[in-house]
Amino acid sequence: MTTTPWTHSCLPELPQPLADLAAGVDLPDPMSAPPLRWGIIGAGGIARTFARDVPLHTRSTIHAVGARDLDRARAFAEEFGVARAHGSYEELVTDPDVDAVYVSTVHPMHARNAMLALEAGKPVLVEKAFTVDAAQAREVVDLAGRSGLFAMEAMWSRQLPHYRVIRQIVRNGTLGRVVSLQADHSQALLHVPRLVEPELGGGALLDLGVYPVSFLHWVLGRPDSVTAVGRLLGSGVDAADAITLVTPGALGVARCNLDGRGATGAEIVFEKGAIELPLQFYRPGVLRLRTFPGDASPDGMVTSWDASLPGGFQYEAAEVARCLEANLTQSPAMTWQDSVEVMEIMDQVRAQVGVIYPWE
Repeated sequence: MTTTPWTHSCLPELPQPLADLAAGVDLPDPMSAPPLRWGIIGAGGIARTFARDVPLHTRSTIHAVGARDLDRARAFAEEFGVARAHGSYEELVTDPDVDAVYVSTVHPMHARNAMLALEAGKPVLVEKAFTVDAAQAREVVDLAGRSGLFAMEAMWSRQLPHYRVIRQIVRNGTLGRVVSLQADHSQALLHVPRLVEPELGGGALLDLGVYPVSFLHWVLGRPDSVTAVGRLLGSGVDAADAITLVTPGALGVARCNLDGRGATGAEIVFEKGAIELPLQFYRPGVLRLRTFPGDASPDGMVTSWDASLPGGFQYEAAEVARCLEANLTQSPAMTWQDSVEVMEIMDQVRAQVGVIYPWE
């Protein structure tokens, strides 16, 4: 079956008044980004999503995949039409035809594999959570800085079109300042072995909580205070967390759990209205503007924009390609400082909840 690549001709125009509130927003088409030949470290589930979305929705290709088991790499390469399969990560990062490396391994290996790519002279995109703690995050960005190489956390949500619209509304200030926000990521994932194993960086926070925490940080910036409570599994990892971030003008609440599924919605409350992401806030989806009588309009209104686009990972891949073309070492949409600060927040959460990994 042949699938037609998606282009921005399928992206509906912003309705009024969202278009006015987000005046000046840039919504680049992933197909307009320069092509890259990607190499993937790891052949797991999230690597499969990347290998599907990127060739279909950008001009880039997946040139090579590396796994610790050559047979597994070969099976992945055959399934996704990847030219080369490598039986080690070292072979992958030294492949001369790989332009950029995507790290998709388990959390405790992110820093090591990212640095392996950087030491081989390759720019790198690292799955979220960026590392297991802030100390490792600093090691990665310090090496990227010394090497003059690009590195970015693969927080794909920040690159999506409706996130760009939200960011522009925040910057324009036409709804006033942000006063509060909340985001929830609840999934039923106790059946996934690595998520309950401390040795693999398991728990709700690093896999699920990173999304609402990063969302709050994206809007509020670095908080003045972090408070958290949680529930632990018998293995010692967190089953659920409730996190409060406070800045001088606003308060944010992030929630996550891996033992029950929810709508995974988010809301940003401004002085003159609210923006809602009602379902799976971290994915392409619906953005809803809600205002009330006497705020942005005399009668109040609800305006929706459906940005439920195919794929999603193509946006982060396109961002890497654009940054490399511009000779940038970090993305303005997901800076090194952003990644380090998000990890600092999650370090504080783990300390307050009582999650201690075996290597700590």
